[in-house]
Amino acid sequence: MKKEKENQTNKVSEHDKLKADLEHWKNEYYRAYADMQNLRKKIEADHKEAMKYRIEGFVGDLLPILDAFHIALGNEAKTPEMKNFLTGFEFIYRNLVSVLENEGVKELTPKANDDFDPNFMQAVETVIDNDNPNKVQKVLTCGYKLHEHLIRPAMVVVSVKEKVAESKENEENKDAPEMDA
Repeated sequence: MKKEKENQTNKVSEHDKLKADLEHWKNEYYRAYADMQNLRKKIEADHKEAMKYRIEGFVGDLLPILDAFHIALGNEAKTPEMKNFLTGFEFIYRNLVSVLENEGVKELTPKANDDFDPNFMQAVETVIDNDNPNKVQKVLTCGYKLHEHLIRPAMVVVSVKEKVAESKENEENKDAPEMDA
């Protein structure tokens, strides 16, 4: 009888151990399954992002061509032949821009007297204008964005206030003798 009770106790304890092992491996399986699902979702999101911006380098290579079109189309037609050339250039330019827009490329074209936005513009030159500081004076090249990525900022000339006080201090400091501490 004692042996039978021992056997039964051993069976119960073995049963509990097997149940605990089963629960442990079941949790491990669910954890591994969840990790795989998360990894799959992350890979899909990365792939989607890569596909969204796949043409970024290509668009960067096209920018000098788009700039050349802007320069060519900025000219006035003085002869009928020149007018025909410009009409053809404009047609090609519109088609190229349409294809790029379909891929998510947006042209950033600030206008004169727009506020300067350093997020989308780069000031390559400044002119003094105390009445209207921080305004675009001239657009040298357009900027371009691909979806949310800035490919190239618009290159602009910006107005700034004259810094009279600083330049006077600098002149006074030049005349003053230097002292060693």
